[in-house]
Amino acid sequence: MVRGKTEMKRIENATSRQVTFSKRRSGLLKKAFELSVLCDAEVALIVFSPRGKLYEFSNSSIDKTIERYQRNAKKLGSGQKPTQDNLQHLEEAANSTILEKIKFLEASKRRLLGDDLESCSIDELQEVENQLEKSLSNIRARKTQLFKETIRRLKEEEKILTEENAKLREKVDGKQSTQKENVEVETELFIGLPEPRTTR
Repeated sequence: MVRGKTEMKRIENATSRQVTFSKRRSGLLKKAFELSVLCDAEVALIVFSPRGKLYEFSNSSIDKTIERYQRNAKKLGSGQKPTQDNLQHLEEAANSTILEKIKFLEASKRRLLGDDLESCSIDELQEVENQLEKSLSNIRARKTQLFKETIRRLKEEEKILTEENAKLREKVDGKQSTQKENVEVETELFIGLPEPRTTR
């Protein structure tokens, strides 16, 4: 079952708010622990409940971690600046990665079209050849599939038309038979010698 997106606003019901706080707090502490173990990072987490109760986690001394943070914040001049610098650094890294991917895709496209092959090594040319063979194989497979689907559809249409033709033929034959039965055949019977012909 897919849960709906949670609306980011204060929960008015006190009981629901307390239950949500308890669940989210446990998840946050768990994530902090996983981050410290998996990445060997120095992590300190401080949470105060709405009633003022303190919850904390640190994989070392929380006081030392706070002192370390304060020293770094003073060096940079502001507690907000590290966050802005990190965001800018991440944005620049993301843009650089995207540009590299675009360049790689453009180069791959040119090579697949047979351009800029002079700078390719034997291994790169072999890779391009393998990609083209794979693409050609996929194209042929798709083409064969479309042919089979078309043939199957035409056979189904032929079967339907044959059945309709047979039904029409039965109707026509039935009408012709009925008409023959209703036709009265009149014949004249003459007994005796034929009348003599008069010569002029």
